[in-house]
Amino acid sequence: MDKQRRKFLKIAGASVVAGIGAPAIVKLTSSPALASSAGHAPAADVHGGHVEEAPKGVRLGMVIDMRKMEEQPGQLDNAIAACINAHNVPQFPDSKNEIKWLWKAPFENVFTDHSGYHASNKITDTDFAVLCNHCDDPPCVRACPTQATFKVKSTGIVAMDFHRCIGCRFCMAACPYGARSFNWQDPRPYIKKYNKEFPSRMKGVVEKCNFCAERLALGKEPACVEACKGTGAITFGDLNDAKSELRAVLDKEFTIQRKSTLGTKPSVFYIV
Repeated sequence: MDKQRRKFLKIAGASVVAGIGAPAIVKLTSSPALASSAGHAPAADVHGGHVEEAPKGVRLGMVIDMRKMEEQPGQLDNAIAACINAHNVPQFPDSKNEIKWLWKAPFENVFTDHSGYHASNKITDTDFAVLCNHCDDPPCVRACPTQATFKVKSTGIVAMDFHRCIGCRFCMAACPYGARSFNWQDPRPYIKKYNKEFPSRMKGVVEKCNFCAERLALGKEPACVEACKGTGAITFGDLNDAKSELRAVLDKEFTIQRKSTLGTKPSVFYIV
């Protein structure tokens, strides 16, 4: 068994404990006990102040290297296609009804708190990969009245229970990243290739990226990561594991996050 597989089996174990199994993730993530975890009080130091506790457990995250995406044209398209196929994402003909899990957007739309003034052509001409940030402090979770969206304690994934969703769209209003989509019409007729391993949704339900929790529970990598395997374009792993490949990249490279000043602590990092 290689190192990469052992890593994902470890994550898979955490996912199973959290109740995220496959193939029917919506049935296995419905327990309200898995809602967003409460914060722990910081430990007091010897001077009467407070120090931040060392992170505990697994917190999954991702680094997207846009340099590698640019070097290999079509890589982002492959990742998006893999995500669509894995999760039965409908392809509506009308763009205003678009359902987005992983999609493209220009720099100025993705990084609204970073100046694009006199930005290089390399930046302005690039389509950036965009997805749910799986925030450490997700405002969408606080906004949801039914716990249809919740943070999985054992992985940090911000998950969705489609059966609990009442279509109020409070989570969409709360999300500062525009990472959630609403099904204004029945999405099922617009699924081009149906994947029986993942449930389709219905009209009136919100959906978004789930970091491929159902694949992690089987010891697999997220679909987008698998599609980019061997390119270095996407690195996925445990942010709390100082020895992980993800942390090695973060320790070496300068990265930016989307709207980091909001204090949501996004789990998705970008190398530009």
